[in-house]
Amino acid sequence: MTSYEVMYLLAPNLEEEAYPAFQEKVTDLITAEGGQVEKVDTWGKRRLAYEIQKFREAFYTVVYFQGSAELVNELDRVLKINETVIRHLIVRHEEKVTVKPGRKVAAQNAQ
Repeated sequence: MTSYEVMYLLAPNLEEEAYPAFQEKVTDLITAEGGQVEKVDTWGKRRLAYEIQKFREAFYTVVYFQGSAELVNELDRVLKINETVIRHLIVRHEEKVTVKPGRKVAAQNAQ
């Protein structure tokens, strides 16, 4: 399974109970499709850099998870359909290269 993160922005005019409910809906979808939720980071309401769909604020949430490409496609489809989601972005994490101090990465040595 590949590591991903999804950030989604919800409309600020929802009731307070709707934010955790939607977060649970997203995590349930990930686990139902065979994925594994690693971490959920709720940022809360924040001011947007620019207006999106006539909103100046949004409720931010970031979910780190592992899953397949099919899971990402389904999550993307569900977030596009939902009207409370102002914007979303799904990003795949690359494996991190650990380098000891004083050593070069193998890719740099090849050049």
